[in-house]
Amino acid sequence: MPPLNTSRPSPVTFLLLGIPGLEHLHAWIGIPFCSMYVVAVVGNVTILAVVRAERSLHEPMFLFLCMLSVTDLVLSTSTLPRMLCLFWLGARDIAFDACLAQMFFIHSFTAMESGFFLAMAVDRYVAICDPLHHSTILTSSRIIIIGIIVVCRGVAFFSPHPILLKQLPYCRTRIIAHTYCEFMAVVKLACMDAGATKSYSLSMASIIGSCDAVLIAVSYAFILRSVFRLPSREASFKALGTCGSHVCVILVFYSTAGFSIFTHRFGKNVPAHIHIFIANMYLLVPPFLNPIVYGVRTKKIRENLFKTKIS
Repeated sequence: MPPLNTSRPSPVTFLLLGIPGLEHLHAWIGIPFCSMYVVAVVGNVTILAVVRAERSLHEPMFLFLCMLSVTDLVLSTSTLPRMLCLFWLGARDIAFDACLAQMFFIHSFTAMESGFFLAMAVDRYVAICDPLHHSTILTSSRIIIIGIIVVCRGVAFFSPHPILLKQLPYCRTRIIAHTYCEFMAVVKLACMDAGATKSYSLSMASIIGSCDAVLIAVSYAFILRSVFRLPSREASFKALGTCGSHVCVILVFYSTAGFSIFTHRFGKNVPAHIHIFIANMYLLVPPFLNPIVYGVRTKKIRENLFKTKIS
């Protein structure tokens, strides 16, 4: 593919390569990806419908869960349909502006996902460690404020990404070696030094992710300490089972996202197909698991879901 004319600051379209080295398996890889996407959409829409229909579920835990569900729907829908077109239809072209829009949604809503995980961890901490003051600490107005802060943080820190990339000249190949428009994959195509731009992106992702992860870990440490002090062993095991499933989902999200961030900074020898495959996981697996772990395994959600089906 010949290089683009350097007189043009940006290309009309980019070409998504997919998973380098695994192009012959794209059709098969698309099957589990599509299955997870369907479960994510159905599960998250169901949670939103059940919570909206049942007023008894209008409490902090379920309101934060709804915020997480909306985030999951946007995050997965901004990537999966386009990815499946690449895998199954060979549709590699993506318009430059569409690429920038996809990038914004991916990075800003990933930050929002992290923020809502933290909000839910804090809610569980207050509910278990200080149950008598739970309703006075997490009032409706405070829940709304927390939601606005999480959304504004994601938008504010990652809005510069498409703006910065829009200003760069692209005189190299138009091929993005990825399944979606990831920031670092696109910035590598610029024909000028973009070191400061790369540093900004990696720094923001590292700071937000590490701060949220540390605060979540502290919250669950206090939760576990309280759980082990419960007089009933049955109650302790039940609480541990709930916390354990929550922690597993959170670990999947932060481990895959962290792997992607640190591979960009330090992992030059990591094979591209492994890096890209794992980079897809933090966009696919949490939206797939969250409705199951936070929804199906939650007694109130199950009861109201069955009540809705019966009625």
